[in-house]
Amino acid sequence: MLKHRLLRSTFVSIWILLVSSCFQAAAQSPGNFPPLEFRKGERIVFLGGSLFENELKEGYIEFALATRWPGRELTFRNLGWTGDNVFGEARSTFTSTPTAYQQLFQQIRSTRPDYVLIAYGTVEAQKGSAGLDAFSKGLEVIIDSVDALGAQTILLSTIPVKLAGTPENTVIQNKYLKTYSDAISGIASKRKKRFIDLYTPVSQHKGAIYAYNGIHLNDEGYYYLAGLLEKAFGWPARGEKVAIDAAANSGGANSGSGEKVEFSIEEKLLPLPVPASSQETSKASSQGTPAPADPSVSVSIQIRGLKAGRYMLTENGKELLTASADELAKGITLDKGVSQEQSARLSDSIGRKNNLFFQQYRPLNRTYILGFREYEQGRHKKGLQDLGLIITRVEEEIHQHCKPVKKNYALSPVK
Repeated sequence: MLKHRLLRSTFVSIWILLVSSCFQAAAQSPGNFPPLEFRKGERIVFLGGSLFENELKEGYIEFALATRWPGRELTFRNLGWTGDNVFGEARSTFTSTPTAYQQLFQQIRSTRPDYVLIAYGTVEAQKGSAGLDAFSKGLEVIIDSVDALGAQTILLSTIPVKLAGTPENTVIQNKYLKTYSDAISGIASKRKKRFIDLYTPVSQHKGAIYAYNGIHLNDEGYYYLAGLLEKAFGWPARGEKVAIDAAANSGGANSGSGEKVEFSIEEKLLPLPVPASSQETSKASSQGTPAPADPSVSVSIQIRGLKAGRYMLTENGKELLTASADELAKGITLDKGVSQEQSARLSDSIGRKNNLFFQQYRPLNRTYILGFREYEQGRHKKGLQDLGLIITRVEEEIHQHCKPVKKNYALSPVK
């Protein structure tokens, strides 16, 4: 939504074009599924290995899903467990019961999911073709369990590795990862579940999206992954463009001279938080050089019809940038300001909530609190339960931060 007015000019009209990707018709989601839409209050669960556990801190995927419908108060639980497979073997504890496999299903049920995004296959692929049949059967058992809860399953493919020891082993490992990805796709088709192919676009990406070990994704990788999921779910890209022509129908060549342009913007979606590494290389210039930030996740403004010279743009009364009339006519990306600060606060809240839930369902001394030695520290069980109250409070913060706020802008000549 954009409102505007041009001061000290009686006859100047302004042509404004606001192109918001939120209003574009969303493309059909892969697999002949309609664009995914979550309903108010639904719970989305992430289940798998390191692909999801490593997402806990920054929460790019959760951010992307939570902010798509700011008022729907979605909640998320991350059950990612590094090294896990479809048999829950990484979830074992020093307790006779429950077994790791039983614990896997207990954890799924305890989250009361409406949707479960499942990302398995990376660990199992190390067994090559010999382990494919067991993996497929194990994955289908998990799908059966999710179905029994009345929840929807969304299957994610494996992702390739950049380096797995030697170049030769990397080729072999990626061959098996692709084989398992194809198997997941086949299961999704058979079971009529959504399938998200991450393997293909990640394998084609040329940027630095892997961590130092060449196996896991870094922040840039999860930022990219969040965008892939948005596209795969049939959602239009983020980003809004605002075009203002101060000289339109004014009848004078200098209709923009000496005038102050004021307008307001209320975005439909917050921009994804840009990884810190990207911020170092793509900062908006304070001198008005067109910002190199990804325009698909930011607001860009284009103001034409201004007299030659430099102009200062303020946001809610605070100086945002200065730029020349030519630069403004070409377009400036607003990659810093109120929305980016709000996104950072939201990202921080998501990280805090994820950390609290991690402590609750994966306490370091689980055996002493919940296991066969609970006679020693079982009194702390209530403390784990009470964490739920804190998690709920942080989720209220998240819901508040999800909705973009109105921003008022003023553009005036630099004297």
